[in-house]
Amino acid sequence: MTVLRIKNVSKSFGSLVANQDISLTLDKGEVLALLGENGAGKTTLMNILFGHYVADSGEIEVHGKQLPPGATDAAIAAGVGMVHQHFTLADNLTVLDNIILGTQPLTSWRINTTEAKQRLSRLAEDYGIHVEPDKLVADLSVGERQRVEIMKVLYRDARILILDEPTAVLTPQETDQLFKTLSFMVEHGLSIIFISHKLHEILRISNRVTVLRRGQIVGEIATGDADRDILAEMMVGHKVSRPQVKHLTPGAAVIELKNISVEGKRGHKTLLDNVNLRVNSHEIVGLAGVAGNGQAALGNLLSGLQTPSAGTVCFKGEPLTDFSTRRFVKMGIARIPEDRHAVGVVGDMTIWENIINENLREKPLWRFGFLINDKACRKFAAKLIQGFDIRCKNMGMPTKQLSGGNMQKLILARTLQNNPKFILANQPVRGLDEGAIAAVHERLLAAKRKGSGILLISEDLDELLALADKIVVIYHGMLSQPLPVQGISARDIGTMMAGNLGHAATLDKGRSA
Repeated sequence: MTVLRIKNVSKSFGSLVANQDISLTLDKGEVLALLGENGAGKTTLMNILFGHYVADSGEIEVHGKQLPPGATDAAIAAGVGMVHQHFTLADNLTVLDNIILGTQPLTSWRINTTEAKQRLSRLAEDYGIHVEPDKLVADLSVGERQRVEIMKVLYRDARILILDEPTAVLTPQETDQLFKTLSFMVEHGLSIIFISHKLHEILRISNRVTVLRRGQIVGEIATGDADRDILAEMMVGHKVSRPQVKHLTPGAAVIELKNISVEGKRGHKTLLDNVNLRVNSHEIVGLAGVAGNGQAALGNLLSGLQTPSAGTVCFKGEPLTDFSTRRFVKMGIARIPEDRHAVGVVGDMTIWENIINENLREKPLWRFGFLINDKACRKFAAKLIQGFDIRCKNMGMPTKQLSGGNMQKLILARTLQNNPKFILANQPVRGLDEGAIAAVHERLLAAKRKGSGILLISEDLDELLALADKIVVIYHGMLSQPLPVQGISARDIGTMMAGNLGHAATLDKGRSA
């Protein structure tokens, strides 16, 4: 039985064709994976389905009835639920307020929060996705916000569920539980459109895969007939190979944290608790953990945005006393921030302005102490655009118009061009397609070969196991001891991510024996 039918949908934004004559169906009890590069049109198509956008042409039927264009309330009433790629949460409200927002009639005099919390608790237990209902959304990390979005949709009893990267913040065990629950719901008639860049997840959970490229459907395949290589080639139009990783002999320490603690603001819990960590040159140390366990505080500390309340941070053997981003950049400490849109770039500034903004005060980009050498800046930017294959119409376009992959290449170009001694790479490939992931990984490995020490913070365990030389796990602001990547499994990491940091010592003893 077909529950969703999209017929000949097209959508353009000016000269940009986002969707072109797209038709697809979704059956009851089916998981359809939607796959494509950044900018392929996946999110636009889902926004049309959910009523955020109005298609230029075409129509959508849900359960045999035509869905009115641009009517989100009609989509929700028809049983369509969407977890958005970019969050739609009110920062000044609590988690519970965001989840129940819009579920109560306007004529209600009061909201039964006790009943709502009980229902939320049951959902959290069923799905293994725990949220703090009384916490302000403004105080949540990126990963925690994604969890709230998932719970918000589940709270509304959606029958057609659109999931965009739903497992990015889950441990392997939590992902297993989510997939088991989704499988159970599918068996009972739930239909799912599953968007993910994790090809192994698509192969595991879906029945069919539809591939988009440049706004058009370029192929469809039964999951049983597909493998990672086939899907990657369908997605980008050519064979994709991940870079080869070579474990090098580590050099001297570039960053060392000694008994570091960071206290939360306004009486909040300790963000980092007596943390010890060492990253050497020619080495990538991977940091795993469920979002919200102190990664943000550690990232801020190593970016010069946070001062420790106790302990010492050493750079190349010398204690740091001046915690400022400008000082860190000048010393050779580089960072790839977690949120490229909000922190990594200034979207309304041009591409060349974003590329040069960390080198602006260096000659020859800066003249007489107060003038920008426009010609030199553009020449500098053009060289990096070519060298890092940043695909854009021109360097004068607003940076916010770049795809996610090209925006990340811009940040890499700005970050790596001075051969930094230490690189904080915080979720460097989140939301990127296979081709962009391969390009980012190759740049990080090249920096490692040149002598950089890299701390790779990622919620993608496959990425950590593929790139890192050592792995540490963070839980409630505490770090496990580092473990060589050889011989450690995703399930071992998941056990530590769930709170058993002592498992690292057990693994280390087993390896020694």
